[in-house]
Amino acid sequence: MDYHRQYGVKVKVIRIFNTYGPRMAFNDGRVVSNFIAQSLNGEPITVYGDGAQTRSFMYVDDLVDAMFRVMRTPDDFTGPVNIGNPCETSVLSLARKIVSMTGSRSEIILRDLPLDDPQRRRPDISLAIRTLGGWQPIVPLEVGLQKTIEYMKLNL
Repeated sequence: MDYHRQYGVKVKVIRIFNTYGPRMAFNDGRVVSNFIAQSLNGEPITVYGDGAQTRSFMYVDDLVDAMFRVMRTPDDFTGPVNIGNPCETSVLSLARKIVSMTGSRSEIILRDLPLDDPQRRRPDISLAIRTLGGWQPIVPLEVGLQKTIEYMKLNL
């Protein structure tokens, strides 16, 4: 933004929320990759708190579509614009879903919730819908998870 203000460089700013998909790093610390890797390795699934906290997960194809749309906006639109999926899933339900989809026998273990862990993370994508030609994420969680699991099975 400083270069935009000082030198007139064209910029586009997006805020990305919990994207997942094939080719994500196995050990990047994100909940989807952690749960899939733990499930495939037969390790316990670590859930912090009671798992009732929610997150919104967006498949990488939806992110790429949004990014291209943002790049095609008029020069006077810089953002920031939230790019994410407003559909919330509890962390515990995600863990159970991944265990089921991988056919794992991993047990789910609850650990103390870090003090700074938000209870809810859900993006407001109304600006994206208005500005990006009605863009919304379209890949259902189960479909994206299945593709991610298949990739991780082959590459773990």
